[in-house]
Amino acid sequence: MKNKIVLFLILAIALYLRIIYVDSNPPSLNWDEASIGYNAYSILKTGRDEWNRLFPSIFRAFGDYKLPVYIYTTVLSIAIFGLNTFSVRLPSVLAGVGSVYFTYLLVFELFPSSKNKPIITDPKLLATMAALLVAVEPWSLFLSRAAFEANLAVLFIISGIYFFLKVVNQSINFPNHLQPKVAGYLLLSTTLLGLSVWTYNSARIFIPLFMVVLIILYRKEILVIYRSQKHILYYSLFVILLFFIPMFYQLIKPIGQARYSKIALIDSGAVGQIIESRQNSQLPNIITRLVYNRPTYFIRHLGSNWLDHYNFKFLFFEGGSNYQFSVPGAGVLYTINTTFLVLGFITLLKRRDRLTVFILSWFFLSTIPSSLTREAPHVLRASIILPMPMVISAMGLSRVLQLGRRKFMILALLLIYVTVLTFSLVNYWKKYFNSYRKNYSWSWQYGYKQAVDYAKLHYEDYDRIIFTKKYGEPHIFVLVNYPWNPSRYQKDASLIRFNQSNWYWVDRFDKFYFINDWNIPEEEWQDFVLENGSRFKCLAGENRCLLITSPGNMPNGWSKLEDVEFLDGKPAFEIYEKR
Repeated sequence: MKNKIVLFLILAIALYLRIIYVDSNPPSLNWDEASIGYNAYSILKTGRDEWNRLFPSIFRAFGDYKLPVYIYTTVLSIAIFGLNTFSVRLPSVLAGVGSVYFTYLLVFELFPSSKNKPIITDPKLLATMAALLVAVEPWSLFLSRAAFEANLAVLFIISGIYFFLKVVNQSINFPNHLQPKVAGYLLLSTTLLGLSVWTYNSARIFIPLFMVVLIILYRKEILVIYRSQKHILYYSLFVILLFFIPMFYQLIKPIGQARYSKIALIDSGAVGQIIESRQNSQLPNIITRLVYNRPTYFIRHLGSNWLDHYNFKFLFFEGGSNYQFSVPGAGVLYTINTTFLVLGFITLLKRRDRLTVFILSWFFLSTIPSSLTREAPHVLRASIILPMPMVISAMGLSRVLQLGRRKFMILALLLIYVTVLTFSLVNYWKKYFNSYRKNYSWSWQYGYKQAVDYAKLHYEDYDRIIFTKKYGEPHIFVLVNYPWNPSRYQKDASLIRFNQSNWYWVDRFDKFYFINDWNIPEEEWQDFVLENGSRFKCLAGENRCLLITSPGNMPNGWSKLEDVEFLDGKPAFEIYEKR
């Protein structure tokens, strides 16, 4: 009973940390969140996405082709709460809390016979501490407060593997009355793991790799199930094929490769580096070609990227380089756990058993997808490593607690640890809600909502409403913040949308025009130029135009109406008119 109360408190803390002011921090929806929200809204209202496709299995969006599960999950929250920041982020919030809960359950399944292992003191304590770390450490906490598909995939992976372990741990004693329950667990496991590969792209690489590891590690238990109840495995195999065959088919098509093509290790820049290395090489020509080529470049950078994910500078001190995935200058794990993570590894290596292979395989295979891309180490793409850093750290803490010979000593050590962990959380929380929110609001495209609200309020006063493209994808912010009727958008005869550089751009719909900064004229008599070459003028007495532009970028003679600022006080947009 006491343990359930502690777990409830941890889940309550996890929920509070993830849901409090989630509609205002991160300070606004970024363009990916806005795209998720509007496509979910479009599905809810019309059954079609923004491209007028009926219940698609992959969403074209900007040409980045988003996987469908998070979007379809968001349909439900939007149906309940409407289209807003809270409803778009709610699935991620709940997924973060769910990951805490299933981490707790997972640890119990990982250590079913832990009483016979002197290295582990108490499986309840181990499970509790692992769950607490998932609840409060920055890696999970930060990603649970924005609409990241990866965070939902993490929940599916943890819960799917938990139900798999439930099956194999019961296979030794397989009485008839457990058969329906075991069948249900196995079907749940395969379904959840199948959902993960339709939620986030990193799971499409990790899950097949890790499933091979699971089959090898638990082949005896799987064989027992096969001999006892073949139909259970057949049903599960059917579920796996149902998810994985379409996935592999999609991956060989251009739309399945679209996302990776934008972040792949080998791009035009990499080819340029290879050519430059060959030109500067003093080696014989045949050796130069053997040393400097695409395969060697790929392998070298893959290995370097993979190792960077385990660099303590990344894990404990600085975090990632993308401001949308972690707080700059703060690690994704608290520094207090530096020692405990190392001790946890030592503990694992001393065991030299199946558990060691299981945890280390998850820990090291999960960063391969991220390592295949640029910008590594990458907080978001490597997030499917969760909750293994927390589980390993909890094992290290358990090892330290063994130093306490008496109960009061163990409690004292535990109290000291929790106190320091709390201070770490408080310091991170202050930075996240103060300096981060203020100084990095620009990285979340802050200001679009305020600009769209102004345009919406004065919609009837103008013939044209013109947005700068400086901060990226303004059309999606108009659609989501209005919110614009999806059916009206899908059938809009004035919609101008085109593909360029493997990306889909919107230049116009209804009376809204979206223009690059450099195509906004300097003089009022000059043309505004759209990306497709279309031109129009805004002349006094002929048409009424509203211009939402970057600071100082407007034609002479226009009247200034409003300023929109980032949260640090720097200008984001200026709003002008010409009547």
